[in-house]
Amino acid sequence: MKFKVSLGKQPKHDTMVSCVGWTFNDDLFSCGDDRVILKWDGKSGDAATVCKLAEGVFPTDMAWYPSGQRAGSSELFVLGTTDGKFHLISKTGRFEKSIEAHTGAVIAVRWSLHGNSLVTAGEDGQIKIWSRSGMLRSTLAQVGSPVYSVAWGPDSEQVLYTCGKQIIIKPLAPSAKQIQWKAHEGIIMQVDWSAVNNQIISGGEDRKYKVWDSYGRLLYSSQPHHYPIMSCSWAPNGQLFAIGAFNTLRLCDKSGWCHSLDKPNTGSIYSIKWSRDSTQVAGGCGNGHVIFAGVVNLTLEWKNFVVTIIEDKCIFVEDVVNGLTEQLDFRDRVVKMNLGWGHLVVTTSTQCYVYTTSNWTTPAIFDLKATTTNAIVLAKKGFLIIDSVQGLSLYSYEGRLICSPKYNGLRSDALNVAQVALSGDTLVIVDDRDNRALHVFDTSSGRELTDKPIYHSQEITLLAMDQNGATNERNLAFVDKNSDLFLLQVRHSSALSTLKKLGGMVTSIMWHDTTKMLAALQDGRFTVWYYPCAVYIDAELLPQSKVCKDAGEFGKNPQIVSFLGHHCNLRRSDGSLVSTAVSPYPTILQNYVSQNKWDDAVRLCRFVKDQALWASLAAMSTAAKDLTTSEIAYSAINEAEKVEYISQIKEISNNAARNAEMSLFCRQPVEAEGILLQGGLIYRAIRLNIDLYKWNRALELAIKHKTHVDTVLAYRQRYMEDFGLQETDNMFIQYSKEISVDWTTIQNKISMELENERGK
Repeated sequence: MKFKVSLGKQPKHDTMVSCVGWTFNDDLFSCGDDRVILKWDGKSGDAATVCKLAEGVFPTDMAWYPSGQRAGSSELFVLGTTDGKFHLISKTGRFEKSIEAHTGAVIAVRWSLHGNSLVTAGEDGQIKIWSRSGMLRSTLAQVGSPVYSVAWGPDSEQVLYTCGKQIIIKPLAPSAKQIQWKAHEGIIMQVDWSAVNNQIISGGEDRKYKVWDSYGRLLYSSQPHHYPIMSCSWAPNGQLFAIGAFNTLRLCDKSGWCHSLDKPNTGSIYSIKWSRDSTQVAGGCGNGHVIFAGVVNLTLEWKNFVVTIIEDKCIFVEDVVNGLTEQLDFRDRVVKMNLGWGHLVVTTSTQCYVYTTSNWTTPAIFDLKATTTNAIVLAKKGFLIIDSVQGLSLYSYEGRLICSPKYNGLRSDALNVAQVALSGDTLVIVDDRDNRALHVFDTSSGRELTDKPIYHSQEITLLAMDQNGATNERNLAFVDKNSDLFLLQVRHSSALSTLKKLGGMVTSIMWHDTTKMLAALQDGRFTVWYYPCAVYIDAELLPQSKVCKDAGEFGKNPQIVSFLGHHCNLRRSDGSLVSTAVSPYPTILQNYVSQNKWDDAVRLCRFVKDQALWASLAAMSTAAKDLTTSEIAYSAINEAEKVEYISQIKEISNNAARNAEMSLFCRQPVEAEGILLQGGLIYRAIRLNIDLYKWNRALELAIKHKTHVDTVLAYRQRYMEDFGLQETDNMFIQYSKEISVDWTTIQNKISMELENERGK
């Protein structure tokens, strides 16, 4: 990936260009020390004069009103100037309002995400919050030096600003505590905060750019450049950012590593802004030029296919196995593409194209209402398009709109693709207002499956959902802000009860494409769980059914990119791709299990002689209630007591009783009780609750079915006597007065129940 740079032969401004900004329609406005505001035609490169500032007034910063927030408002921008004012100006150049804001120059201006507020930073060291109409709301902070840059937080509830070498995050709430840290060894010239990935970039006079999380933890630091970093800007989709310095323009990944470096003859690049679709940038230069740069050579790989954007309207496809190539041409500029599951999905500013990897000549094509696509998420049976107009739109690979899921307060322009998980039947989204909440949707109807979101105790940062298996066993893996990895069955009737922790210090996760294997980078190790669902069946099998290897060879902060077949691809912190092999036997084993070929599965495990494989088979056979295979697998991993218990279960003649015992073995007493009641084994259901000391439930069942009330009372009395306790439960006190306990009668009733059970 790189920038394709476009620079005019002659500068349109007479002196340096201090600020630039894109409109909703992707027109560019620029203003410089010649005090002229120009409007640029992105296609021809021509510029027309819009207006000119008053004598002695010079621009410092420009911000266009957030697109799509209010009808007509996107045609308005705010301009900060050296006379201490900021000006609200229409796209035709008419000054709507000029407001006295600071003593000295207004150095930086920024709209909040929804355009409800405006923040200004001045040479006088003050940070001020204004209404959209220009009314002063508050002076947020006062520091002893000029504030060179300012940015809103993703929720517009906090403001980030610079103070010399320090970065400060100040909440708008008066009682909230601010965060402050030393970020650079020189004065910080520019900062930006992504509303999508919640990361911060900064550049300073120490000639470095750095990436931070919202808590001030350093994620990446560049090597020193030759000149100070003058400008930096996040792409709206949060996947890329651009860095500007003297005769320097860099395109960087969100992790910090550099995609490309250009050395245009521009002087210092004082201002960088991205277009809404994240495909091009414009920069204001010290020599009067305005530089344009489009993102090209974006490359995606899936199995044996490599897809590259070689021009803004052209994609090159290569099959590296067969040597076949295709060139796909489009009418409009390519905005977004994604490759996977046998399909290539491409969106332009007007249409969406869906190709199959077996046929590149006749794509499914449909029109889009939004000119900008924020993200494309692929799954096995369909794909999701996220944009700021339609919100979320789920399509089949034939181009048919399936549904448009939504929830109250959804801000699609702030959705992080890492916080969206899609499978063939389920869509899960982290609430952009409260990152602890999960919204779960059925993909066939777009209906939310729960009345209320599923809440986790911490903010959720990363989602991944398996694509295989039964719908009611759909597994969601997620990582929270403490870097803990959890597994959740999102379509379970009581989803939170299935929440299980798999591990800690996890930074990246990925499900296998055809099985239920899960890969993760965990505390300096590369970990693969052959069957993570073992945590629901027998938690003691979970550590036995995983393999780990040292991740030192992948460098610092690697990320898992794909997990296909027998290989897992990871991206190192320097941007290079590395691959690591994963045993093929778990895939073969799960394929055997899915086809109920238990004998073949046992033979495979005996051939491989791998403890992790045996543990996985033990979990899978237990879940399927195949007692013979389960007994063999547990025997292979030396779990003698479990083998003995399974042997006892096998001796139970009644199928319902046997299945209930297996559910109990899997630590699922509610399911076991349901099986017994459905099978008419009332006594066993009552005895199950007695053995689990669920006395009230046991009595409730006995009363409901009008049997064995005296049995429950007898065992309760024995329990109380053994522990020297007095009865305090009113229900038991009442029935003890009404019903006498006779152990001989009770034993006879139990014997009759067991005899009747054998006859069923």
